[in-house]
Amino acid sequence: MRIKNKKVLVTGACGFIGSHLTERLLKEGCNVKALVYYNSFNSWGWLDTFTKDKLKEVEVLAGDVRDPVYIKKAMRNIDAVFHLAALIGIPFSYSSVDSYIDTNTKGTLNILQACRDNAIERVVVTSTSEVYGTARYVPIDEKHPLQPQSPYSASKIASDALAESFHRSFDVPVVIARPFNTYGPRQSARAIVATIITQLLSSGKEVKLGSLHPTRDLSYVEDVCDGFVSLAECDKAIGRAVNIGSGREISIKDLAQLVIKIINPQARVVLDKTRKRPPKSEVERLLCDNTVIRKLTGWKPKVPLEEGIKRTIKWFSNKENLSRYKWDIYNV
Repeated sequence: MRIKNKKVLVTGACGFIGSHLTERLLKEGCNVKALVYYNSFNSWGWLDTFTKDKLKEVEVLAGDVRDPVYIKKAMRNIDAVFHLAALIGIPFSYSSVDSYIDTNTKGTLNILQACRDNAIERVVVTSTSEVYGTARYVPIDEKHPLQPQSPYSASKIASDALAESFHRSFDVPVVIARPFNTYGPRQSARAIVATIITQLLSSGKEVKLGSLHPTRDLSYVEDVCDGFVSLAECDKAIGRAVNIGSGREISIKDLAQLVIKIINPQARVVLDKTRKRPPKSEVERLLCDNTVIRKLTGWKPKVPLEEGIKRTIKWFSNKENLSRYKWDIYNV
């Protein structure tokens, strides 16, 4: 399937990756329906930052993936679905487990049911590298055991299992896209790159962090969106979970030092115990094996980490952008 000029629904379009993917699909000439989470402020999240001309190209729907009736209506006359709507903050999942199951797992079920009923050509369900837990071996390929080390991770493992079951049971053309840690402009300050940058740009002197030894595989958001599109267009990816990652790992400590070197070499890292995950919940190491997506689609990351960090810092350095962030609290 070619995505160009298709009628596409993006759930979670108001969020970090969703807003970037919406822009990417517009460039492909797609007719985009953007599902945002309904709220009384009538906020469309990051879509509100789009230019008026760009926003005119998008049909914005305010709703909730937890509502199966609404989702079925939203799916009418759609060719393809990119399902990104989810609760993603790991610390918050410790205190709000039910809402993660309702949104992430049951929300995905509603999407899959609607895709089945509406005969959608392709549905890309967004997974996460968190489903792997701490690496038992590296690099982590798609055969790595799944380990639910947080309620968030458990909700996504269940979502992935549902997606696979709908392909096997009902022949729904599902692809499970499994990005490792994504970063870039518009990311929430609950994520490691954004929290380091916002603290340094605002305080100038220090950055408060929890555990420094875990490693992460970081991918720039434009590369991840390229991966989503390439998987949507790949018939051989149907029914599979496919990693999207750089194949490079960096510790939180080294990442912080990289950002400090660019923003203010005199700044220092301050340990904050409240930012640490419970010991058995911490994912100690993530390193992606991206062999499958390379072989299936030819995709490969284009933006090196250092370049992506500089681009992200530049975006956050804009006063209007930075003012949106509560840098002085622990964002969960």
